[in-house]
Amino acid sequence: MGRYAIYGAGSLGTVLGAFITKNGGEIELINRNKAHVELLNEKGAKIIGTVDITVPVKAITPEQMQGKYDVIVLLTKQLHNKEVVTMLKDYLSDDGVIVTLQNGIPEPGIAEIVGADHTMGCAVEWGAALVEPGVCELTSDKDSLSFHMGKMKGITDKQSKMVKELLELMCPVHEEENLMGARWSKLLINATFSGLGTVVGGVFGDVSEDKAGQKVAIRCMKECIDVGHASGVEFAPVQGKNIVGLFYYKNAIKRALGCMLLPIAMKKHRDIEPSMLQDLKKGKPCEIDAINGVVCEFGKKYGVATPINDRIVEIIKKIQAGELKADKSNFRLFDDIL
Repeated sequence: MGRYAIYGAGSLGTVLGAFITKNGGEIELINRNKAHVELLNEKGAKIIGTVDITVPVKAITPEQMQGKYDVIVLLTKQLHNKEVVTMLKDYLSDDGVIVTLQNGIPEPGIAEIVGADHTMGCAVEWGAALVEPGVCELTSDKDSLSFHMGKMKGITDKQSKMVKELLELMCPVHEEENLMGARWSKLLINATFSGLGTVVGGVFGDVSEDKAGQKVAIRCMKECIDVGHASGVEFAPVQGKNIVGLFYYKNAIKRALGCMLLPIAMKKHRDIEPSMLQDLKKGKPCEIDAINGVVCEFGKKYGVATPINDRIVEIIKKIQAGELKADKSNFRLFDDIL
């Protein structure tokens, strides 16, 4: 039995920690929010939404960390990765692994600090929200929870097995030979539904089930796929679905079909509130540069135009600065580039 921790145990991390503990694992939940840590220790992790459970957990603040960990699941915002990962390096055992469950494409930057042989990545195929200290909401259907796990070069089968068995205490784990493909597939979903959900101040369903939203979403997806292909990525299936086959288009008929499929494809995840929107509501800077900003950055690098993603970044930065309100009427701000 190894020694495990979730660093940055907010919404996703608290839900993950609760499930791991409930199903017989031992893991420390580490968070800077002292009120959250205190309530987790006093009353347990209360998970509501598509489940209703309360699980006794062990929670600490970063200052209380001691010794070495075999697995550190990383769930902080990418904005602080350099300083956070540099600090965590000292808490890794000799064969220890940092498993990033963050958005975007975080693995290469983490590997630069701790080494590729200590770096794994995982795309999270479910959503959660922090309702109040000690209480989180699982916003995806129980039967639609999964992880897509991959590794950087140098990770051993033993390390990989240890991480897989830990995460399987929550839900099915699909091992990805094509880690970057899984990452780009998740980035496509986040850029589209997290990006546009934040633009309009709503959940994923407010994008997938809205006629105006569908037109912007399908264009956003096409840009992500074009940029990914230009950078040499082969997109991995998401929960068994070939998203390129379903949503990529080269004519108006396929585009219209893609729009029709959006609400069906997102049905089980329609109630997910984007983490970027959750941050903005709390007055925190959001991860727009690590999500849609990555698509724009790669687009510039490989000569692929990304007007929809550029506009999403621009709008969200205006919302963050208080110059614009997150509202459904913001779909109109894309009319000139559709």
